[in-house]
Amino acid sequence: MRLLHRDATTGLVRLRLETPSDLWRIARFVHPGERVGASTTRRDPEAPAEVAGAERSRRRVFLTVRAEQVEFHGFSKHVRITGPIVEGPFDIGRHHTLDLTEGDEVAVLKPSVSAGDRTILEEGLEGKGDPTVLIVAVDWGDSAIVRLRGRSLEPVVDLRRTIAGKRFEGGQGDKDRAAYVEELVGLLRREGAGATAVALAGPGFLKEEVARRLAEGDPPLAAKTKVFPAAEGGRAGVDELLRSGRATEVLRGSVAAEEAAQVERLIRSVASGTRAAVGPVEVAEALEAGAIETLLVAETLLADPATEAMLDRARQARVRLFVVRDETDAGKRLTALGKTAAMLRYDWVPAGRLTGSPGSTRAGPRSGP
Repeated sequence: MRLLHRDATTGLVRLRLETPSDLWRIARFVHPGERVGASTTRRDPEAPAEVAGAERSRRRVFLTVRAEQVEFHGFSKHVRITGPIVEGPFDIGRHHTLDLTEGDEVAVLKPSVSAGDRTILEEGLEGKGDPTVLIVAVDWGDSAIVRLRGRSLEPVVDLRRTIAGKRFEGGQGDKDRAAYVEELVGLLRREGAGATAVALAGPGFLKEEVARRLAEGDPPLAAKTKVFPAAEGGRAGVDELLRSGRATEVLRGSVAAEEAAQVERLIRSVASGTRAAVGPVEVAEALEAGAIETLLVAETLLADPATEAMLDRARQARVRLFVVRDETDAGKRLTALGKTAAMLRYDWVPAGRLTGSPGSTRAGPRSGP
């Protein structure tokens, strides 16, 4: 994401969306009621009346709409912002949809910028192009390749094949395994060319065999490939590697990987009963006590006025804020903990946990009838 212009007096921000992650960010940055402008196409109302509407030529114009609905479509990589036209050469008051994709420029007029808005904007401006990392989790008959780029986690391929048993040396099992390795190496050479780094993981020795074949056939790709242990292949192996923190060096710069690692760190702290606050009640108490180091919040809470106030207090206290996407495995785990949680600077116990108050997410059972 690139900042092209910013007017502190009017609240106007003009941005260029440079990566798939920026599309997610702009969808969270824009709120209903705000004015959003972009280059778009619309049917020319000055076309002759006898020309059917569907056949009228479309003109490229810059239109500003008052956002009523903002939709992020991760699979097709675009954002749709719908609302009445408030500025433009024609059709003022009529509804229009701005369809934003990578490379587009967008202007947003924000009367006020919340702490959540600033967090999203700063993350995008610090993204530095979002390095592309390929995660490959391999096992015989079940492998997965996933591409990480900033906030974007894109499944590339799930390679599932039936591998015959190895009862007889030189039989069908050996042929199946040789063909499987060949297919994996071919996919990696095709998809890895544009990657900044490749993390290759899995149980057993298949990952080492794939790495050896890459070293023989594609030394440049092998040079940016690191091998890691994992208990499983396929999507489960990808999730394991993201959560484990083993591939921190390779995954550095990937917000999706950091998201998984932050939530995993939180889960471990909760399990050990140290340096963690979960749910809005505990987090608010920890914030008041000045105990929070990193605050995690689900993206759906960004528009909640109560959450905005909490995030503003957190920024004033120089707490690090991290927004977690709802649809990810990390987001689902955070949702189960109340959609907001925090890692703490020091051991701290909230009043609710001491008293068993039902306001605490982790309150014990109440005593008495």
